[in-house]
Amino acid sequence: MTERLQIENLYKIFSNQPQPAMDLLARGADKDEVQAETGMVVGLNNVSLTVPTGAMYMIMGLSGSGKSTLARCVNRLNEPTAGRILLDGEDIVALNDHDLREVRRTRISMVFQHFALLPNRTVIENVEFGLKLRGLAVKKRRSRAEDVLSIVGLDRWGYHFPHELSGGMRQRVGLARALATDADVLVMDEAFSALDPLIRTEMQDELLRLQRSLKKTILFITHDFQEALKLGNVIAIMADGKVMREGTPQSIVSEPGSDYVAAFTNDVDRSRLFDAASVMQAGTPVASAGRVKVVAGEGTGGFALNDEGRVVGRIDAASLDRARSGGNIDAEAQSDFLSVRRDSKLLDVARMCRGTQDLAVTDEDGRFVGIVSPSKVLAAISATSQAGSKRPTEETLHA
Repeated sequence: MTERLQIENLYKIFSNQPQPAMDLLARGADKDEVQAETGMVVGLNNVSLTVPTGAMYMIMGLSGSGKSTLARCVNRLNEPTAGRILLDGEDIVALNDHDLREVRRTRISMVFQHFALLPNRTVIENVEFGLKLRGLAVKKRRSRAEDVLSIVGLDRWGYHFPHELSGGMRQRVGLARALATDADVLVMDEAFSALDPLIRTEMQDELLRLQRSLKKTILFITHDFQEALKLGNVIAIMADGKVMREGTPQSIVSEPGSDYVAAFTNDVDRSRLFDAASVMQAGTPVASAGRVKVVAGEGTGGFALNDEGRVVGRIDAASLDRARSGGNIDAEAQSDFLSVRRDSKLLDVARMCRGTQDLAVTDEDGRFVGIVSPSKVLAAISATSQAGSKRPTEETLHA
């Protein structure tokens, strides 16, 4: 996956004369120490991260962590104090005003928490507004706006005004306006946090649906860890202007790396987060006869595979011993085997388990990739963090 957006050693000090704060940070001072000594607020402290093309990259943290500051630095609504922001290799921080306006019009779009719709313009006029600023002809921008409204399910609402729409519908208009520009990067700053829980869930599902077809590069800011887990390919957790942990949702829950990050993971439903691939073991070849081979895991049985790598039967413990001794594999294979795809969530895998019988794990094309035992599934679901039971609060940021 190529790198669409790279942030390198980014700092933001809220001051017209930030050098004293930068000097303190270089000597290892933290945000509180800098503020106590200089009165300056550190928004970002040496942040580096990479957002691949087509990824949904989640930035999360508590209030004051720096996540929204980072979002606003990406298109220079906040001017960075130091560092680089590379969009397909071009440093946004170094752009002049003219080139920056062009980037904002064509390459980076923002979706805000509070919709930011123009109340005196219709829905379709709001959606096409960015295209109007770009100077696109009326007919072309109207056609594009109609197409995008159809994508987000609002094609019948184009000539209504924002006050006639529900909160969730207004947020869809904000998303449609960002999509209409066909920008390379969408920055979504707490885009769903003002919605009630039911509508918020619907918008999350809608975004996932759109992303499957549009494959946009999205930098999504949130304070909600469950939202980050649901939406994100990669998550960066921030505190005090720094990135505390970066990784896939599964890797962060498995290896939080600090008490602060671990505190976010305590309430995670692991059965809905982890998949079969996370607990499977590779099958070890133990025998072959003609076009069929037997693979076994750590348990007492195994599976028979054809020459295309597809499971054709289950081999129990006694049959496995005979197969090792050159027995007839075809005759020993039993057709009542269980299989799951490697991306199946553990909740669904658990529902398929029968006693202690192992399950074959397959890829998207139905080819064997590993073995998972019911005991491993149960252990993964029941695993809990050992770092503590409290969720992080503003106070624990500085503990």
